[in-house]
Amino acid sequence: MTWFVDLWYFTLKEAQACLFAGLFFVSVFLVPRAGVWGIPRYDVLLLIAVGIQIWMVWSGRETWDELKAICLFHILGFMLELFKTSSGIRSWSYPEFAYTKIGGVPLFSGFMYAAVGSYIIQAWRLFQLRIIHHPPYWMAGLMAMAIYANFFTHHFIGDYRWYLAAGAMGLYARTTVIFRPHLIDRRMPLPLSFLLIGFFIWLAENISTFCGLWAYPHQLGAWATVHVSKWSAWSLLVLMSFTIVTNLKHIKQTISVPE
Repeated sequence: MTWFVDLWYFTLKEAQACLFAGLFFVSVFLVPRAGVWGIPRYDVLLLIAVGIQIWMVWSGRETWDELKAICLFHILGFMLELFKTSSGIRSWSYPEFAYTKIGGVPLFSGFMYAAVGSYIIQAWRLFQLRIIHHPPYWMAGLMAMAIYANFFTHHFIGDYRWYLAAGAMGLYARTTVIFRPHLIDRRMPLPLSFLLIGFFIWLAENISTFCGLWAYPHQLGAWATVHVSKWSAWSLLVLMSFTIVTNLKHIKQTISVPE
């Protein structure tokens, strides 16, 4: 019975942690492709994303410090989008017109990466996360930077994703996340949590491309599922996002210790 109770509370807290992403993807379903009142769909989604973010801070669900971290995710994600959609790369594209496009990338796209950061921050608080056997922060930081760099460099010097994944598995092999759905602490290997979160993001990506939010080259004629290899890319992105959150928390804790 305890497992069923924990599963119930786990589901409720997961829904709360996914609040930003959930509200945004509901908007993806509800906003017509033709837009609203003459406003293009991408621009409407940007207004909605900004509105959700303002509400999250106003309601106390996110603090100003957490908002700063989420803005970092937004910037890093948007930089990646600019590169991936550039003329020489064209990994995917945003085919619809919008007033709020820069270099062919709608500004709302950064919020999709920010949603990942928001989820991690919310889950950390709601589940009272604790990390056991976390690797040295400088090593985790270097791994995260290498993962982010590979998203760019693999177009020129080869894709080292699986080498980085193997290195990350070794780095976090002993790392365990302790979380509390209700009254009892539960444990999970941290790399497994990266894979699970990456899988659900991959599912969300399939839904988004089905709705025509963006398109990969193989989806331009007719919709097809996003290649399963993207699951690994998202899992690595989750690892990178987690590293940013943990390093920021470590830095804040360090500077907050009284002398």
